[in-house]
Amino acid sequence: MAADSQPASGWSGQATGPRDPDLAASAEIQPCTRAGRCFDAAVVDLSHDSFPRSSGYDADWLLERDMGPNPLWLLEELLEQQTVEPGSRILDLGCGRGATSVFLANELDAEVWAVDLRTDVVSLEATLAGAGVGESAHVVGADARHLPFADDVFDAIVSIDAWEYFGTDDHFLPGLLRVLRPGGSIGMATPAMLREVRDLGHIPEHIRSVVGWEALAWHTPEWWGQQWQLTGLVDGVSAAPARTGWSDWLRWAQAAATGRDDDPSVEMLRADRGDLLTFALVSATKR
Repeated sequence: MAADSQPASGWSGQATGPRDPDLAASAEIQPCTRAGRCFDAAVVDLSHDSFPRSSGYDADWLLERDMGPNPLWLLEELLEQQTVEPGSRILDLGCGRGATSVFLANELDAEVWAVDLRTDVVSLEATLAGAGVGESAHVVGADARHLPFADDVFDAIVSIDAWEYFGTDDHFLPGLLRVLRPGGSIGMATPAMLREVRDLGHIPEHIRSVVGWEALAWHTPEWWGQQWQLTGLVDGVSAAPARTGWSDWLRWAQAAATGRDDDPSVEMLRADRGDLLTFALVSATKR
């Protein structure tokens, strides 16, 4: 569909896709296909009192699409601070295997452009169609730095657990804002530290041994907020750690590691004890 298509309108109040057991079955979601391991929802319980909308999505379906920790919990919390109206045209930047795009299309009755450079387009289209949002969510394989969209075309941009791969470049946010209309909102969730690695003078061993130098991009929420604010291109910058960022990250890692012993991410998070690791939630409005 062309980038200037008209958005869906109206808020149905009813989610479809993986919330509906019949639709989940029609998508041929198998609980024992991920590396030969089974995810039993009775054992791997991903319901969360703080995130009632996310809790309606099937745990197996989410874990089969795992490309990073608890994407729907992060998205639901981000949407508490980022204003996104029902029926919006939304760019889901770094959408991974599509869980966040399904959520946005379902929960906001939005028209979503699911953009990712690394995810297989055919597989992602099948996920969206199987979840019942194939008509309102459109897959685009593209580099976040070179988006094939007209100026001012989106009402909102969201990015869950991808910003660390491109957002540290001070040129990135100003370039991305080209495709967001004035007054539109932008928000992201990204792995974060509660202290800057550069202030510590080193990457702590329990983190370095798992992610290496990539932790250099895990800035504090304050760092991200200042970077956005200093551009002078956005208003109302909000930057804060996720309320239960470390514990949610650990809970997801443990669920994703079902059937594996000594999972590196689980060990990293246990060793951290919530002293440094969290997620940053950052949002603003384009001037």
